[in-house]
Amino acid sequence: MKFKILLKQHIGAPCTPVPAPGASVRCGELLASPCGLGAPIYSPFEGVISEITEDAVILDVASLNCYTGTLMEECTGGRQTSLSDHTDVSSSPSFLALTGNTEEELLSSSGLVGMGGAGFPTSVKCRTDLKGGYILVNAAECEPLLHHNILQLEKNAPKTLEGIKILLKLCNAGKGIIAIKEKHKKAIEILEELCKKEPDISVHLLPDLYPMGEERAVVREVLGTLLKPTDLPSAAQAIVINAETVQRVAEAVLDHRPCITKNISVAGKLKGGTHTRVFFDVPIGTTVGQLIEQAGGIDGEYGEIIMGGPFTGKAVTPDTPVTKTTGGIIVTAPFEDLKGSKLGLLLCACGGNETRMKDLAQKMNGEVVLVQKCKQAADIKGTLKCENPGNCPGQAQKCLNFKKAGCTDILIGNCSDCTNTVMGSAPKLGLTVHHQTDHVFDTVGLERMRHLTNSKTTEAAKAAAEPETESGSEETVIPEHTSTVYHVEQVLENGILKIDIKEGRDIHIELPVY
Repeated sequence: MKFKILLKQHIGAPCTPVPAPGASVRCGELLASPCGLGAPIYSPFEGVISEITEDAVILDVASLNCYTGTLMEECTGGRQTSLSDHTDVSSSPSFLALTGNTEEELLSSSGLVGMGGAGFPTSVKCRTDLKGGYILVNAAECEPLLHHNILQLEKNAPKTLEGIKILLKLCNAGKGIIAIKEKHKKAIEILEELCKKEPDISVHLLPDLYPMGEERAVVREVLGTLLKPTDLPSAAQAIVINAETVQRVAEAVLDHRPCITKNISVAGKLKGGTHTRVFFDVPIGTTVGQLIEQAGGIDGEYGEIIMGGPFTGKAVTPDTPVTKTTGGIIVTAPFEDLKGSKLGLLLCACGGNETRMKDLAQKMNGEVVLVQKCKQAADIKGTLKCENPGNCPGQAQKCLNFKKAGCTDILIGNCSDCTNTVMGSAPKLGLTVHHQTDHVFDTVGLERMRHLTNSKTTEAAKAAAEPETESGSEETVIPEHTSTVYHVEQVLENGILKIDIKEGRDIHIELPVY
């Protein structure tokens, strides 16, 4: 059986192959070295290099005696059914151990990259001197349907805390904070119990909104600092690191284990149900099709296969190989047919890029007549970055532009709050709204993303903001005639009535005038 190990699995240039074709390699043996910014790539199998192409090393594996990934749990509507008695999710086959005399050397040689995003080399990120700052563990698992980060915390939280302690030392940080959505009660209970013995590590609860996992959103929610789109978390004396990555840090330093496997969520139009299946330690190079078969196989006709989440994933084929950054695999139902409707695309930093949105428009049989960016999407070196992730001041002007261009429908990929603002104006203008996640949510029976139904504040934050009262203490009396002064500005511009209310925080309202 042949496996394709891609040479580019991280930010930076592709790695350079080390062994030549015909060479035998063991599990954990070096396959390719970084060329500049990057991370080494190791063989997840024992086999023979049959070919080296421009973008990959092809391994011929006689038998899968290394590892094929473990189906840990199926997650159905929040209810989890255990399929394994494993508690040590970092268990693995025999591999060549990493060599190094220090924690820095072991991490640098591990090949570890960020496993929840673009794949920035972890050893490079951890060279940051935080001067007593913060390690922020991103356990938001922000993309719908993905569950492997949370399940990892439920199954092996102690390993995660070991990783945090290593990172605190490496980055000269004073505090580790695990940012996790408030809804994940079981994981939170486990973490909070463990943190009782770790004075430098705590848990911070996040609201259940998209994109709470964006790194600047994590910094804002946890530290109260809104970074500029061009800022790195280090501007707030912090680094943000994905929960799975943190566990792999501990594996590299404590177990001398190279980065050769990935935890993955698989969901969608599958035999046996559309619920999420979580696989731990899937070897890099395993194909999407192989993993789908292990999850039950595709159930009848389908629309597309997504690698990643509903918002930021991309369409792939069954022969696409798993990499260090693969988080989800979703099989969707067939697309709705727009029958050539004139379609506007609203690009958002939180969703698909223009290429992805045009691909979806074509699959939906829509004619794209206008492409616009979300009003808060700043173009930073060709990549859109939101000025304030998850907080949207309104999209009425964009909707009016679509109407003027002759659009009857719009396709958006916006975050929870931004989508909510689109729904405040688009239907009033006679525009039918489609979201890039519609075909995914329809597949698994989730309500389509339209109106904001969840609070933007956690219950814990609400409680902290309320004054405490004790039995027998005096009541706080609010004067009956206390008045508040508001400063209100109204501007009519290009058919949009803009209202700016200043009192404490600014409140911006946009209404189309028609």
